[in-house]
Amino acid sequence: MTAPSVQQDTFTIERFYPQQPGTVFAAFADPARKRRWYAEGETHDVDEFQMRFEVGGQENLSSRLNANTPFAGVALDRRGSFLDIVPDTRIVTAATMAIGGRRISASLETVEFVPVDGGTRLVFTHQAVFFEGADGPQMRRQGWELLLDRMTAELAP
Repeated sequence: MTAPSVQQDTFTIERFYPQQPGTVFAAFADPARKRRWYAEGETHDVDEFQMRFEVGGQENLSSRLNANTPFAGVALDRRGSFLDIVPDTRIVTAATMAIGGRRISASLETVEFVPVDGGTRLVFTHQAVFFEGADGPQMRRQGWELLLDRMTAELAP
């Protein structure tokens, strides 16, 4: 029997930020701010980050793993499209990811900004199908947890 050609997965991550929803939303909506916490990193060099934050707009990230990894030079590409934006409330994105020119996943990502006493509860839901050779659900979840932790620094005064 052969292994399935796809693996489907859904996970949700929640974070509390001591800022109002509009401030947290802005960290996703402003291209310069999002580049700092989302696109840049210690393990890769950014070749391209473009974002047109509007319904139907695109968000594209191309990077290469650097010498801090055993896979230096390998290309990573994420191509996304904003499906729904409700200011200070919700962002829905559809995206694909490729490694070394080979598509490894397609996902639907929903970010909700819920006002709570003292700040914002962010609810991030990731629904994906992973293809052969993909990083898989566990690594993707770890990646998003790291990114949302990095956003904390972006929100700090």
